[in-house]
This record gives sequence, structure tokens and C-alpha cells, in this order.
Amino acid sequence: MTRLVISIILLTWSALFSSPAASQRVHQGGAPGGTLPDAPSAQSQPQQNSSQQSVQVIVFLTRKSYCFPDLATNASPLSVRQKFTLFVQNSVSGHLVAGAAASAGWGQALNSPAGFGQGAEGYGKRFGAAMARGASNDFFGTFIFASILHQDPRFFVRNSPTFFTAVKYSLSRIVITRADSGEDVVNFSGLLGPLAGETLANTYLPTEDRTVGNTFSRYASDLGWRAVGNVLREYWPTLSKRLVRPRQKAGN
Repeated sequence: MTRLVISIILLTWSALFSSPAASQRVHQGGAPGGTLPDAPSAQSQPQQNSSQQSVQVIVFLTRKSYCFPDLATNASPLSVRQKFTLFVQNSVSGHLVAGAAASAGWGQALNSPAGFGQGAEGYGKRFGAAMARGASNDFFGTFIFASILHQDPRFFVRNSPTFFTAVKYSLSRIVITRADSGEDVVNFSGLLGPLAGETLANTYLPTEDRTVGNTFSRYASDLGWRAVGNVLREYWPTLSKRLVRPRQKAGN
């Protein structure tokens, strides 16, 4: 387990490639693009730093985040195959692994579900169940329903919002999403996906957790954590750049 945690940390650290400026290029309606900036001038240090940052923006646009693979890097619609690929990437993403580990630890402390028992075996079962629930939610929401309903399962980061507007936008993305055509529509794929995933979870969770009440309780929890995750997604380009910067300086 220690090796797994270390591997997750290293993978997460190495995958933080987003930037705020890159997010501005992806603002809901517009596709990122443009040519590489001119070579930095030797006339002044500020101009050189600005040009270097512009170059980084272009590079960051070509890389996906390991923590949040569903952050949109362009405005072009996804094909059915790309939605399946995104489902796979989400199923092993940093935020899902970290969330499953935390959820398993919390369940271990509360001995919930009790049918999983305690000890390393109990924690492993809780962790595996949390990963399976997350993967099945993405299978239905990101791939199946998004493909059938022609909806875009990605999260489109906005241009430098205030905290209030970021929270408001993140909450709205629970019930509103982007269609493949580019317009805002009711987020049926995001709402039905977790419900289908939690229904499927009743095939492997302990018997006492297979009730209708527990199913909808888990479903409500999924939507709540999705809202929290959306706020992190909104600020992830900024947070990831700040995390990467000390490492870059250390190598200079």
C-alpha cells in the first residue's frame, strides 16, 4: 500500500501541466489555438519572462492533467471513441484514486459498510468498491449517456473567475452541460450516469447497503462531491502551476 501511495503521488506531481493562461484559451465558446509567440527579445528581462510564459501556454495545451483528465483542452466535440477513452482515463485519474483512498479510510473509521470488516482486507474492499463505483459512474455518464445524448462530458474552465462566480458556475455544471453542438443543455448524462452506477454497485456491495434509501444516499453524495470537484477543476490550472513552479526553479 505504501508503494501504491508513493506511485500515486509521483504520477500526480508529474502530471500537473495546466496553466491559467491556457484555461483562458479554452473559455467555453472558443477553441484554443494560435501560433507560437515570437522569440523573446534580449532588450529586457520582463519581456523575456512574458515570452517564456506564452511558450508554456502552447505546450500545456497539448497535455492532459492526470488528476482531472476531463478538463477540456479544446472546444471541438468528442467522438464516441474519445468519450470512451476519457472514461478510461477518468477511471484511473488522480482525483478518483485520492477520493477512493480517503473514502475507504473514512469508511474504515466508521466501519461502514460493516460487511467489509476491518483490517487491511476491509480497507482493500472499501477502496476497491469506491474505485469501482467511480469507474461505473464514469462508464455510464462519460461514455454511454454522453454518446447517446450527444453531450460533452468535459469541464470547460472559465476565464479567471472570482470565487463566488466559480462556485456558482461549478454548481450549475451539475445540471447544465455542453452539447456536442456547443450549446448549453440539461446535463442528463451527468445526472443519470451516477444513478446508473450506484444501481450497478448494488451487485457487489454488502446486502445491507443495497436498499433504495442507501442507493439514493450514495447518489446524492456523488453529486455533492462532483460539485466540490468542479470547484477544484475551475482552479486546477492555477493550483497546478503554483505546484510545478518550485520544482522548475529547483532545477535551474
